[in-house]
Amino acid sequence: MSKRKRFMLPETEIPTQWYNITAEMKNKPLPMINPQTKEELKAEDLFPLFAEELSRQEVNQTDTWIDIPDEVRDKYKIYRPTPLVRATELEKALDTPAHIYFKNESVSPVGSHKLNSALPQAYYNKVDGTTNITTETGAGQWGTALAFAAKAFGLELAVYMVKISYEQKPYRRSLMQTWGAQVIASPSMSTKAGRKIITDHPNYQGSLGTAISEAIELAMQTENCKYALGSVLNHVSLHQTIIGLEAEKQMEMADEYPDIVIGCFGGGSNFSGISFPFMRHNFTGEKKTRFVAAEPASCPKLTRGEFKYDFGDETGYTPLIPMFTLGHKFTPANIHAGGLRYHGAGSIVSQLLKDGYIEAVDIKQLDSFNAGVLFARTEGIVPAPESNHAIAAAINEALKAKEEGKKKVILFNLSGHGFVDMSAYDQFLAGDLTNHVVSDEDISKFLTEV
Repeated sequence: MSKRKRFMLPETEIPTQWYNITAEMKNKPLPMINPQTKEELKAEDLFPLFAEELSRQEVNQTDTWIDIPDEVRDKYKIYRPTPLVRATELEKALDTPAHIYFKNESVSPVGSHKLNSALPQAYYNKVDGTTNITTETGAGQWGTALAFAAKAFGLELAVYMVKISYEQKPYRRSLMQTWGAQVIASPSMSTKAGRKIITDHPNYQGSLGTAISEAIELAMQTENCKYALGSVLNHVSLHQTIIGLEAEKQMEMADEYPDIVIGCFGGGSNFSGISFPFMRHNFTGEKKTRFVAAEPASCPKLTRGEFKYDFGDETGYTPLIPMFTLGHKFTPANIHAGGLRYHGAGSIVSQLLKDGYIEAVDIKQLDSFNAGVLFARTEGIVPAPESNHAIAAAINEALKAKEEGKKKVILFNLSGHGFVDMSAYDQFLAGDLTNHVVSDEDISKFLTEV
């Protein structure tokens, strides 16, 4: 009998609750700190910036399960549940005894997992009576998702898009504008933070930290406006757990359980989403799954950064967050995986890395594209440059299984497709891409400024 390829859940099996991992962590993530008073932030301290329910979710360390509002779940039905797919053709190409599965989040209308958090964030802001929201976006995936979600709930949206991605990925910009968002290349002259950066560094191509600074500044200066973030924060990781909760049911359909769970890593949203629901079984000792975060070698906060309190943005508008960081003024190389070009890691993932529950690997840009091309030629899907990092890590694990002669069950998250990233593939296939590896000197330089 041929191997089953796709594992599909009916619409009725969309989860009704998100999983809040902090409630079950032995060592809770450290709190965010007000940089002026040095006091722990409470939910109400975040109300001026975030929707009230999102602020409460951010600091909730007691409720293991948090209900998904019916209005959000109805919007999830547009694309959820997403397929779990066995990568049988990739297995053949690698001649590995490993069984490789991927959760295909690229089937969402916006082409990535980001809509899982964009919809609830837009909903909760609508409930609060907010009319306008601001955000940042690296590769454009988050901005695209929030543009769709804002339109779905009747909100106006301004997106600060990292300038290098604004230029590299014009069709993501077009998607955001099609759904009604205003898109501004960051750094820009529209904010104090942007003007200072342009004045100091006229040719600066931007970073997520810069774009966050601009989006926060605009939100704080605009009436009835709030800010939304697509990664790093606890409430974003919470919403993304819908990925792993579905995958658990689908792995049961496949009559297998993952030995290794892998996600690419920028700030932590898709990695958290695929891994946290499975990780709760490690907490009880019931399972011994390995969890691998695959980050770019050019922005190695997990593999080479330091754990300390740092700002989430470049200018210093955010609270201080306990994280593995390269320093908030660190400037990543202009790799095409724009969604992974962020200096820090979320506080939950950072604590889990400290406690040994997860591992991290760094992937060079050319290795990631080689993996993405092999995946496209075997499984037929052209992955986003970000997702290529997870694929490269999965391939490495499958080849280790081949060397050891052991069957391993590998699950990774295909966080998005690359159909609007084809200029990156053009450059790769033409031999025009290079690897970028940050030096110890640069890492030390920026960390001393924290």
